Amino acid sequence: MNFKVGDKVFVLDDDLSGVITNISGETITIEDNDGFALQFTSSEIVKYDNNTLKRNVFSEKSLSEVISEKTSDKKRTTVQKVKPKERYQPTMEVDLHIHQLVKSERGMTSHDKKTLQLDTARHKLEFAMKKRIQKIVFIHGVGEGTLKLELEYLFGRYNNVKFYDADYKKYGLGATEVYIYQNVNPND
Repeated sequence: MNFKVGDKVFVLDDDLSGVITNISGETITIEDNDGFALQFTSSEIVKYDNNTLKRNVFSEKSLSEVISEKTSDKKRTTVQKVKPKERYQPTMEVDLHIHQLVKSERGMTSHDKKTLQLDTARHKLEFAMKKRIQKIVFIHGVGEGTLKLELEYLFGRYNNVKFYDADYKKYGLGATEVYIYQNVNPND
């Protein structure tokens, strides 16, 4: 582009504009609106030409065509976006509270309850492995913490899982999230 002293220019990769004060080979000096002299190459600036913009705005379509295009009721298709937080949410939840597992806990000892909870957890974990489900949340509650310790011992027996406290905002302290590695054999 041909530049000359006095041309108004814009800087391409910055929010700057000014007037050319000096041209020395490829180096062009401009004075910005605050009075600072800045140097750029000819490839970093573009000439401001108000008349070209006005001539080309309606070169392809008339004003009425542009207005009708803007006001027409186009049926917009909306794509349902999945938020990153939701994308990484666990796909399976298992509530191990005893009242969720049996209709009545009458006649059950604490050992029976704990055994049922652990058997349910093991069954659901193996089901998830078979169905290639990657994340599970086991809701165990806070209580005395014995069920949580037993679950950690159970999960530790598998070499294809890692486990950690589940999302505090959603579950508080009473849940453990298990991530299952899909390409590792559980018994190796």
